[in-house]
Amino acid sequence: MNPADIPGLPSGAAGRLAESGIEELYPPQAAAVDAGVTGGDSLVASVPTASGKTLIAELAMLSSVARGGTALYIVPLRALAGEKKAEFERWAELDEPDVSVGISTGNYESSEEWLADRDIVVATSEKVDSLVRNGAPWLEDLTCVVADEVHLVDDPNRGPTLEVTLAKLRRITPDLQVVALSATVDNADEVADWLDAELVESDWRPIDLRTGVHFGDAITFADGDQREVPVAKGERATAALVADTVDEDGSSLVFVNSRRNAEAEARRLADVTADRLSDDERDELAAVADEVAGVSDTETSDDLAGVVRKGAAFHHAGLSAEHRSLVEDAFRDRLLKVICATPTLAAGVNTPSRRVIVRDWRRYDGEFGGMKPLDTLEVHQMFGRAGRPGLDPYGEAVLLAKDHDTMDELFERYVWADSEPVGSKLAREPAMRTHLLSTVASGFAHTRSGLLEFLDRTLYAVQSDDTRHLESVVDDVLEYLVANDFVERDGDGITATPLGHTVSRLYLDPMSAAEIVDGLRAAEDPTALGLYHLVSRTPDMYELYLKSGDRETYTELCYEREAEFLGRVPSEFEDVRFEEWLSALKTAKLLEDWASEVDEDRITERYGVGPGDVRGKVDTAEWLLGAAEQLAVELDLDCVAAVNEAKRRVADGVREELLDLTGVRGIGRKRARRLYEAGVESRADLREAEKSVVLGALRGREATAERILENAGRRDPSMTDVTPAEGSAGDDGESADADADTDRRSADSGADQQASLGDFE
Repeated sequence: MNPADIPGLPSGAAGRLAESGIEELYPPQAAAVDAGVTGGDSLVASVPTASGKTLIAELAMLSSVARGGTALYIVPLRALAGEKKAEFERWAELDEPDVSVGISTGNYESSEEWLADRDIVVATSEKVDSLVRNGAPWLEDLTCVVADEVHLVDDPNRGPTLEVTLAKLRRITPDLQVVALSATVDNADEVADWLDAELVESDWRPIDLRTGVHFGDAITFADGDQREVPVAKGERATAALVADTVDEDGSSLVFVNSRRNAEAEARRLADVTADRLSDDERDELAAVADEVAGVSDTETSDDLAGVVRKGAAFHHAGLSAEHRSLVEDAFRDRLLKVICATPTLAAGVNTPSRRVIVRDWRRYDGEFGGMKPLDTLEVHQMFGRAGRPGLDPYGEAVLLAKDHDTMDELFERYVWADSEPVGSKLAREPAMRTHLLSTVASGFAHTRSGLLEFLDRTLYAVQSDDTRHLESVVDDVLEYLVANDFVERDGDGITATPLGHTVSRLYLDPMSAAEIVDGLRAAEDPTALGLYHLVSRTPDMYELYLKSGDRETYTELCYEREAEFLGRVPSEFEDVRFEEWLSALKTAKLLEDWASEVDEDRITERYGVGPGDVRGKVDTAEWLLGAAEQLAVELDLDCVAAVNEAKRRVADGVREELLDLTGVRGIGRKRARRLYEAGVESRADLREAEKSVVLGALRGREATAERILENAGRRDPSMTDVTPAEGSAGDDGESADADADTDRRSADSGADQQASLGDFE
């Protein structure tokens, strides 16, 4: 099908497609058009990665805008939100209409009314859920919603949110067009039945993907063909495969099962790629490595920069957003020859390669009791990263085997197997707690029978014949919500209490809210550590693990600071509870260190985490303490000021005496400390201080000083003819620190905020 033959698009859209090189639609895209996706019909597209799913979504959204509607694109990750926004902005300035794109990923307490002026909105499922809870009126104007990676309804953590959110959006707008984009799964027809949608299934790809297993000196593919990739004595198969790919001007993605393995494998493979770089590539990679090293003064930055300089990289959730972005961009530009990644990258941003190598097909699972094989769907998602249209003549996905038995198992389990069916995880009690309260508080149900009727619109209801189990879970959760004063029951009637409304609006797990409320009610004069520990032991905070030797260390700390805890310390004989308490204490101590101005590199070394982990903990603590502050106000408790101070300190990473300074945009923790030590102790001091003193504290950076003085409200911020204090010249070494801190605080308040990788996860 030619773009000019696509019905329902805005004027100029077909021409824009042709200009971008799309002369003919891919078969799955043409099938979607034939199924009515540009006419407002709902659709489930279950097709492989790199087969044009995003364009199917764009066609649906553009046709929706052409009909005068608003489209919503739901992504599973913040990183994807930024990528999709940039991608969709190519539709701006069409002949008619002029398509505008907005993005919203954070600030779970806002209805984001500015989004009403956008034609296409990109948001995470959690953000959309929060918009529903906060009664965003513009949601009623939606005509099309796209659910990207809809197979993730199978994920026990994020799946229920996507499932319930789609059910609520369809309830708000009964005629809503739903376009669900999925990997190839075994039961796409069930997903289509749930969404009352047409189904387009295909295994077509624009370039050939060959999957197989490497054993000995060759790759054996699914069809029985072989490709010789010999492994020299003492060499690893991974190194041989990467070298083979680079020698053919291709790049490789290597999937491993842990962060430590990703870093170790990247160091080994850097020696493979280093000798295969051109002089120009070495120069360009040196520049990228310098940028990587400049992101933060940590061992992680130095290690990553070291391998990037040689043409390799590692990628995992412990990296900062800036690190990951630099790595991804350099890989897309084919400067980096190999990335060693944990499986999170398989469902992340667009990073295709010539060859995908699945080195580790098992990972540790505590509930399983050891190393558990990865799901077939997850491995197939990794496979899908192989081959980029226009750059690669083919794609290869390879698993590694050390013996014939393992080789046979890998063929049966992954190469020849279909992906598992996706299944709803909504009936799990943690998910049900959150979503039952929000369903009642948002007015979607007012009775027990109404709740069950609403849940009948979910994927769980489509897949389950056992209504008794669902009713049992609902009754147990309602009992919990009543016991904690979040809802009230009167016969069959159910209403949310004022406290329940607040908890729902704040996007808290009710169990987190109950823990926080109990702790705050017990607080007389809470310390920062006590408050950090309180939020760290909630289900919404992902605690740090206790490593070897940690139990003794944190047990001693627990008894030293027992008076600061908001709640009863479990007995050491309550082994599980006591260990959870200590894990929360370790997390709280990291937060206290950050709020006491301990350098980030010392924190990452002390706790064995990456910069991305620190940022994630800080962001989550800031959110939870903000929620705690509002709960304290709701309950008229005396600890509001203490909670507010603890929140601001962890947000800015400073002691209390610097809070006034860090409230000025452009002043981060290091600049604030230098200003304070120079005698500039407050915003008022900043407005009146000698300019030479300010310039000296900021290491002679005139433009920065002028911007900061202007932000502080100084009438004459100009640094013209000011002589800096002695020893102030040169780079202040903090531009990234200050900009990151201040931009993070304000990111969620701007209209077209850029997505951050610091998810609450």
